[in-house]
This record gives sequence, C-alpha cells and structure tokens, in this order.
Amino acid sequence: MSDTDARYNVRDCTQNPDHASINEVCERLVSRAKNPRSNHQNVHFDVAMATVVDRYGEAAVREIVQLVLVGDVSFRTAAADLDMRSVDGVRIGTTAQWILGELNSTTTDNSE
Repeated sequence: MSDTDARYNVRDCTQNPDHASINEVCERLVSRAKNPRSNHQNVHFDVAMATVVDRYGEAAVREIVQLVLVGDVSFRTAAADLDMRSVDGVRIGTTAQWILGELNSTTTDNSE
C-alpha cells in the first residue's frame, strides 16, 4: 500500500460518499457505550467503550478514532499521545474498526 492509499475505507480518507464518516463511527460508538446492546454477541465492545468513555470522555475517544482511522496512527501511539492507557487505545481502535466495517457493509458499494 502506498502512502497515498487510504488505510481504512472511511469517507474522510477516501472521499467516497458510500463509506462511513468518522462522525458516523464516533456517533455509533458513543451511542452504544451509553446504551449497550443486551443479549448481543458483541456486547463486550459496548461495555468496554462505556468504561473508556466514562474514564476519558467523549472528546478523547473521538480523537483516538480520528487518529487511528484517518491519521494512520497506531492504537497504542494514539493512546500515548493523549496520556491514555495503551490497552484503552487498543480497545477504542478495535471497536472503531469493527463499527466502520459494520457501517460500510450496510452500503450498496463496498469497493475498496
């Protein structure tokens, strides 16, 4: 992958309107953190994000998502830049990737 290729299929990188935006990813992440899905196979993502959002706040979580999905910063480095535990950066980055894939899978054009 060249330096000009988007690492993630996020609208902010690809300019493709069929791809989810950072804002959409963050909104879903925060929404699920506030209201974890009960009896869902991925409820652990929601519960982990509830803890992280409570600990660091929405703004910090949004910044991590931006750094990871658009800034091409590793999960751990993004967390360190914000004085956050590296494991929490990994949790946020992993959840953001999962949500991005979920949002993009609901669009009609999933081309990379």
